[in-house]
Amino acid sequence: MSEILSAPLVLEFPFTRSLGPVQSAFLTGLRERTVLGVRTVEGKVLVPPVEYDPVTAQEIRDLVEVAATGTVTTWAWNPHPRPGQPLDTPFAWVLVRLDGADTALLHALAVPGPEAVRTGMRVRIRWAPERSGAITDIACFEPYDGPAGQPTPHSGEFKDPVKGIVTPARLDYRYSPGRAQSAYINALSDRRIVGERCPSCGKVYVPPRGACPTCGVATAEQVEVGPRGTVTTFCVVNIKAKNLDIEVPYVYAHVALDGADLALHARIGGIPYDQVRMGLRVEPVWTEGGRHPDHYRPTGEPDADYDAYKELL
Repeated sequence: MSEILSAPLVLEFPFTRSLGPVQSAFLTGLRERTVLGVRTVEGKVLVPPVEYDPVTAQEIRDLVEVAATGTVTTWAWNPHPRPGQPLDTPFAWVLVRLDGADTALLHALAVPGPEAVRTGMRVRIRWAPERSGAITDIACFEPYDGPAGQPTPHSGEFKDPVKGIVTPARLDYRYSPGRAQSAYINALSDRRIVGERCPSCGKVYVPPRGACPTCGVATAEQVEVGPRGTVTTFCVVNIKAKNLDIEVPYVYAHVALDGADLALHARIGGIPYDQVRMGLRVEPVWTEGGRHPDHYRPTGEPDADYDAYKELL
């Protein structure tokens, strides 16, 4: 049996969004060391603010400035901070109901240990020295024993308001593809494509998963397929992806390799995007040192008959 592969992977997506008047005022306020909430139809002050009343669904824009001090309503100790979290030393995650607010805000509390945290303790905001209009403008909370602040009306108007944000979403993990896909990946390094045949229904699946998705039985018999195949379905991509050096428009397609009973997802090249069609016969194009085909191109053969691939759509 070949070595089971394993590798660290990072899934990251910078999500860009525009802000409405309420969220814009809230984040701009943080930049100016001001915390804004919004008053609901029933008179409750929500922090962080929302644009629609959670009870009546009415649009709400009655902004209220609340204090930078508050009370811990509940907490959990974080002994091992992860990269990107508010503090790089152990801290407490806390829900803080700011003075003047009726809901709690989630953030970090800087204390020496869990024995220093309790429900009901008084805290205040520690502002970040440099602020840009983001929740990270609140560096963390810290213990506080002074008087409570009072809410006051606020217009929500600031100079140079924040109108959009980029929120990075990131997941770091280690992935092991298992026995079947490890064999598939190792074969790709030799420019071969292998699947596995189900001992019950006889279908060949590429890439193999180690079990037949139809019959549910384990698969072990390796079968080399392709390298040529047939385009079954496709789509034209018109939006350029970040860090992807491919000019738009281009085509991604499902390619049913000869001898396989499952279509692969692959880019089609070597032909104008508007000439790609169902039934087009294609072959892989490998780049020097590549571990998988860079794209598929037409073979010049006549198109496959629809009946030959209709079950693979």
